[in-house]
Amino acid sequence: EVQLVESGGGLVQAGGSLRLSCAASGFTVDEDYAIHWFRQAPVKEREGVSCITGSDGNTDYADPVKGRFTISRDIAKNTVYLQMNKLKPEDTAVYYCAAVSAYSPGVYGCYTIGGYHGMDYWGKGTLVTVSS
Repeated sequence: EVQLVESGGGLVQAGGSLRLSCAASGFTVDEDYAIHWFRQAPVKEREGVSCITGSDGNTDYADPVKGRFTISRDIAKNTVYLQMNKLKPEDTAVYYCAAVSAYSPGVYGCYTIGGYHGMDYWGKGTLVTVSS
């Protein structure tokens, strides 16, 4: 059974840092899955933040977080991380980890047709609150 468990959220002041973790089970993070981080702020649509592909470790970032967030993985711990630096109040959201098989229709590396609608598995999310 595939499970994704996020942790590391919390309250931080603007300019601060947090590291989110996504612990995977039921598959390994260097297999043919892309692991995505999404976020959803109140009354906003869920949006993609970052992605790392399983087989080759390629990464991708949404424009609002480029240069501030870094996605990485620890294969031994079967965990994907999202290091978030220079946090802004607009980064406040519930952050979700999701996985999609590289063999699912419409999946091309970190690009999935349909965006978050195309994910195969989801974690329950972790709340990040950035105060001004």
